[in-house]
Amino acid sequence: MITLVAVRLNGRTLAGAASDTFSGMPDTVADKHRVVILGGGFGGLAAAQTLKSAPAQVTLIDRRNFHLFQPLMYQVATGSLSPGEIAAPLRSILNRQQNTEVLLGEAADIDPAARQIILADGSRVPYDSLVVATGSHSFYFGRDEWREQAPSLKGLEEALLVRHKIFAAFEAAERLTDARARAAWLTFVIVGAGATGVELAGALAEIAHQTLRHDFHHIHSQDARIVLIDGAPRVLPTFPEDLSEKARHSLDKMRVEIRTGVNVVDIDADGVAFAGPDGREHLPSKTVLWAGGIAASGFAHTLAVRLGAPTDNRGRIKVSPDLTIPGHPKIFIVGDLATANGPDGRPLPGLAPVAMQQGRYVSKVIADRLRGRPAAAPFRYLNKGDLAVIGRAAAVADIFGLHLWGWPAWWVWVLVHLMYLVEFQSRIVVFVHWAFQYLTFSHGARLITGTGAPEDTLESGDEPRSAAPKGKPRS
Repeated sequence: MITLVAVRLNGRTLAGAASDTFSGMPDTVADKHRVVILGGGFGGLAAAQTLKSAPAQVTLIDRRNFHLFQPLMYQVATGSLSPGEIAAPLRSILNRQQNTEVLLGEAADIDPAARQIILADGSRVPYDSLVVATGSHSFYFGRDEWREQAPSLKGLEEALLVRHKIFAAFEAAERLTDARARAAWLTFVIVGAGATGVELAGALAEIAHQTLRHDFHHIHSQDARIVLIDGAPRVLPTFPEDLSEKARHSLDKMRVEIRTGVNVVDIDADGVAFAGPDGREHLPSKTVLWAGGIAASGFAHTLAVRLGAPTDNRGRIKVSPDLTIPGHPKIFIVGDLATANGPDGRPLPGLAPVAMQQGRYVSKVIADRLRGRPAAAPFRYLNKGDLAVIGRAAAVADIFGLHLWGWPAWWVWVLVHLMYLVEFQSRIVVFVHWAFQYLTFSHGARLITGTGAPEDTLESGDEPRSAAPKGKPRS
């Protein structure tokens, strides 16, 4: 779902009773076609930017006041980047678009008869065309109780929680004398071997083997055990097999243990249980991280109930070829919330390029309708390729069918991600940080934030070290 406390781009504040209808732009443009966009992610932002010259008033509503560059979330979780370097205020991005306003809010319901979005505070925002891009959340295959023990990387708060867990684990291990308890704290399990899981595993390996190797007196951070688990037969299952094998080879060199073809059956405070061809196994671990599947945001259920929108088994809306809800030609669904088939007949992946192309497409459809132009052709996704970075000068890339790995793929990955960062200053800052990190192996943002000190994570059976270390630190 999306909260509204609405602050207008022109400085006016949404006020009045909760039942009031918020009319949007000033009266001078009130007669224009009203386009409401729910969600400021890749799809929603692309839609808003594409409508900058359209004869319409555009209202973008999001529960956050910033656009988040999701593909680099794992770098926040591993201390490579700070949150502000992958996030940009929506108002700053869109402040030059005279026909666009931004509202901070959460869409709670829809009134299709009145063509209004009902916000969490009861306010109503009218629309003539609606673009829903509220995104997705982590999917735990019906085991939502695992979420507490195995956080994912779908939100900035979750990324900071993961960062806390990773670096607090090393601190907890430093204080323990029992070898078995220490091993559990130094075992990191990542569930899901797609691009996020592979990139997270590679970053964790670099932290353990390089960044922290001189930082502790009583443990060797290099002893950390990083285990990557997936039910698929290989890592990066959506990539070509040769690139998947290259990625596996790079992970092997970084001493990441890969357990494919096994399914997680339980996650608790003591570790992970999984089953495979060799039977069931329990892996003791105090740090389990989730990089599994995704499911549609809660607003998809609202659309299914209110509009009869068809959904798939993960709650995503099955859209028409023009990305509208069947029977509702003024309501468009883009990004992770939509399930649409590609040229090969298979559902399109939940990737940023898909959402961006869909956002631009629906904006063109809306603009063409307003200008009386013929209906656009059905949406067709242009797949430019797939990228995944494993570590220092190690990556794989499938670019228009050209397979790259190692240094060439790593440079492609760097350039593409810098290019897609929204703000120019973020590109400069991130490039400088990456260059410094490449030369020094330093992860400068490895701060333990949030509630709870490292000692609070120790259990009653653990024996913390109480004496000060003697002699010189370990090298």
